[in-house]
Amino acid sequence: MYDPNQPRMMFKSNLRRRGIYLLPNLFTTAALFAGFYAIVQAMNGRFEYSAVAIFIAMVLDGLDGRVARLTHTQSEFGAEYDSLSDMISFGAAPALVIYEWALKGMGKWGWIAAFIYCACAALRLARFNTKAGAADKRFFQGLPSPAAAALIAGLVWVMLDFKIEGPDIRWLAWSITVFAGFTMVSNLPFYSGKEINLRKSVPFISVLMLALFFFVLIPSQPPVVLFCLFVLYALSGYVMWLWRWLKKKKNSIRKKT
Repeated sequence: MYDPNQPRMMFKSNLRRRGIYLLPNLFTTAALFAGFYAIVQAMNGRFEYSAVAIFIAMVLDGLDGRVARLTHTQSEFGAEYDSLSDMISFGAAPALVIYEWALKGMGKWGWIAAFIYCACAALRLARFNTKAGAADKRFFQGLPSPAAAALIAGLVWVMLDFKIEGPDIRWLAWSITVFAGFTMVSNLPFYSGKEINLRKSVPFISVLMLALFFFVLIPSQPPVVLFCLFVLYALSGYVMWLWRWLKKKKNSIRKKT
């Protein structure tokens, strides 16, 4: 028997599925806009706005994939779009921001450092896409591009907070830019946190520490706390690599004896 309401119900169902499908891509578009906004503000000399925009892009980038998994709307289009957005927000934007803020007066040394960072971000994203299915989910190979961008943005933000101008620390900015770039394309292991299960019960002390970190430490001094956090994360890959190397060397000595 024909139901006159059936076409209307099918239209609403298709519209609902289409809306859910668009949802993760809207987060990706918002992250792309934040990266674009960071570039525009850097060109206008508002570097604090640029730094904050990069951090916002990082948060949005972390949400789009989770939203896609929760709504079961993963797609090849979304993965490619996310990579293109990341290249703007975490590749081109940080390179231009640090160049305009500190490296511009260094001549060729300045734009070479900025280009090294930008090129390494592109290589990092390309390698991630080609090894996405085979890589160990517990660790990233090389520093993730959002973390590298946060390191650059954190440097700009914390120095502005202490009233230090970019040209005054141009060689420090140069070194951190090159360090972030080469660390992205390294083979160093960086903990991904993907194995964390939010539905699993955790000790009360863990909840307390997270609450103190997110609601006390970060709001009290956001530039300092975030910059220190990503400096430690960037160094953690070197520490983990050294620990693995020492462990491997110790095991090899035991086998010989």
